[in-house]
Amino acid sequence: MGKRILVQRRGRGTSTFRAHTFRRRGGIKYPPLSLMGKAGVLSATVEDLMHETGRGCPIARISLENGESYLALVPEGTAVGDEIRIGPKAGIRTGFILPLGRIPEGTPIFNIEGQPGDGGKFVRSSGTYATITTRAHGKTFVRLPSGKTHAFSSISRATIGVVSGGGRPEKPFMKAGNRHKLKRAKGQTYPKVKGVAMNAVSHPHGGGSHQHPGGPTSIGRTAPPGQKVGQIAPRRTGLKKRG
Repeated sequence: MGKRILVQRRGRGTSTFRAHTFRRRGGIKYPPLSLMGKAGVLSATVEDLMHETGRGCPIARISLENGESYLALVPEGTAVGDEIRIGPKAGIRTGFILPLGRIPEGTPIFNIEGQPGDGGKFVRSSGTYATITTRAHGKTFVRLPSGKTHAFSSISRATIGVVSGGGRPEKPFMKAGNRHKLKRAKGQTYPKVKGVAMNAVSHPHGGGSHQHPGGPTSIGRTAPPGQKVGQIAPRRTGLKKRG
């Protein structure tokens, strides 16, 4: 009769494998471009600093001058009551939000819009920042934390500064339960068990007197869910040959 292996259970999307998003504060997005008006700058104030489950850095509730509010990532050095300015005519100061074309080269930035107006997609992890390197033909080239240089539209917005919470990875978890709770808040599983350590009924690599898959670990892209484990449609496997 068989049983559903772990990868099949995860694919069914039950509550066991879903992130607990009901504790989330809300989406982290910049205010719409339509609020800029003719002045070209929008003033705001940091109303509150909050923690959000599953997120490594604090978030801030920003109150706009027109009475609306939105949630934003917090740069280092931000405090309640600080003034935030949004728009192409805002100055160069930590926490201000400007188009990439208005930010000087070498300035640390984060929460960069992939497309103008999408609210911010890149460089959002705690302690990270990107750097503007050069501009050409309406594009701004940004060096990301991975070291890769990516071209963005010069009218895409970004926040000046470094995402707060940079020392988070330095604190040890001390026990497995703390890491389990963090992974559970993100919809991830911990601990992860190797397939070769399972019984044969639980995984295609399981079974046997010693931990060995018993055959190739590569599998085709169109394999059914009960077989689709290991290296999925790899270009190559094993060590590269010298020479």
